[in-house]
Amino acid sequence: MDIPLLGELIAIALVLLYLGAIACALEVILKGRTPQGAIAWAISLLTFPVLTLPFYLIFSRNRFDGYLEQRDEIETESKRLLAATSGRIEDYVVPRIAGQPLYTSLFNLARMPATRGNKLRLLIDGADTFNDIIAGLERAETYILFQFYIIRDDELSRRLCRLLADKARAGVSVFLLYDEIGSRTFHRSRLRRQLLMAGVEAVPFNTTQGRRNRFQLNFRNHRKVVVVDGSMAWIGGHNVGDEYLGLNKKIGHWRDTHVRFEGPAVLGAELAFATDWLWASREHLKIPWNFSREACGDSTVLVFPSDPASEYEEAGLMYHQSIVGAEHRVWIASPYFVPDRGIVAALQLAALRGVDVRVIIPDEPDGPMVAMANWSFTRELLASGIKVYRYQGGFMHQKVLLMDDQLAGIGTANFDNRSFRLNFEITVLAHDEAFAREVETMLERDMGRSRQVSLDEFSAKPAWFVLAMAIARLFAPVL
Repeated sequence: MDIPLLGELIAIALVLLYLGAIACALEVILKGRTPQGAIAWAISLLTFPVLTLPFYLIFSRNRFDGYLEQRDEIETESKRLLAATSGRIEDYVVPRIAGQPLYTSLFNLARMPATRGNKLRLLIDGADTFNDIIAGLERAETYILFQFYIIRDDELSRRLCRLLADKARAGVSVFLLYDEIGSRTFHRSRLRRQLLMAGVEAVPFNTTQGRRNRFQLNFRNHRKVVVVDGSMAWIGGHNVGDEYLGLNKKIGHWRDTHVRFEGPAVLGAELAFATDWLWASREHLKIPWNFSREACGDSTVLVFPSDPASEYEEAGLMYHQSIVGAEHRVWIASPYFVPDRGIVAALQLAALRGVDVRVIIPDEPDGPMVAMANWSFTRELLASGIKVYRYQGGFMHQKVLLMDDQLAGIGTANFDNRSFRLNFEITVLAHDEAFAREVETMLERDMGRSRQVSLDEFSAKPAWFVLAMAIARLFAPVL
């Protein structure tokens, strides 16, 4: 190729590159969810298009295209099917009550009402959780829904997968869903191939489906949902791997929380799974939706799914509503505590009006950047009277909320930008004083294994530590 022609091609490529960068800068200005993020992307695209444009195409999306339409489709279809159920869900729906956040704004965000007549069991740490799940799977007669962000190819995973395969061979319909990034080793494993040969329908969620999502690596399906025969469900923080049983010597004890619930609220878990299944497999979930869903307890439960396809930042708004609605207590446990400005302000205002605000985070967070960001937000919270505890009994991974004396939340959503804006998450909100007392006892035990942070600690930190906190704070929106 002669030099003049090569020069023309390079010039054309640069023009196209700059035009693409300008188009993307206009897009992010029009569609960016936060002014700070939009400004940062626009300036970077126009100043360094060669470097920034590829990163923008891969990491910039905060709206998951295509999923919203399919979610509406499955919800419409499910409502039609449920109209013919023998145990009518309408009999257990809790009516909207003015002034009650669980029954007003959160109803609208969840797209499904809370239901009464449910039974709850708090599951603390891995052995209790997986023993309970395994016992439930062994009782399955008709179908199993099994979804996790991470599935390893290790002893716990093989134990569970052997059980799923046995159930499939016995005629139980088994649907297994996993995140293709979180479970990338499982996706290529012999274990998955064995499941498929046994008749288990095992598919990755595949967040890169669709023209607009093809280059995106930002989104994750972070949900952990197990349903057996439409009668019982499990949701919480555990993934499937030996480390969640505390068997990884490098990590040590893994502190996590799950919840099992039975009753009409199980339908919410099924609908969330069915929507994800439709996206992943392009097929409607083939389960008998006309199962009778009778009351079996006294708990009011709202299953709260959130995703990046929605108009609202549902997980963040769920936490925000719980904070502003609290009258005397808000306790939060999260391994990734990197909130946005609105959440920080809500926590500060709650503390200033006399609400007992406590935050439990790991003493050794997952990664140095998250660690420095945690310290940065801790300093800001302490000044308003918020109590911050750093858990020292191992790695704390639970995502738990306790509001006043009656509302407890257990699920998959962390207290960070990724869960608020980029991940598919799911949380069980339980309006039950007895269950809230169990959660209170659990969190008090966790705080007993933690050290409370004081403002005096920051005055003793070296200059490099203060600088590292400031830098980590800049990256908080993408952590």
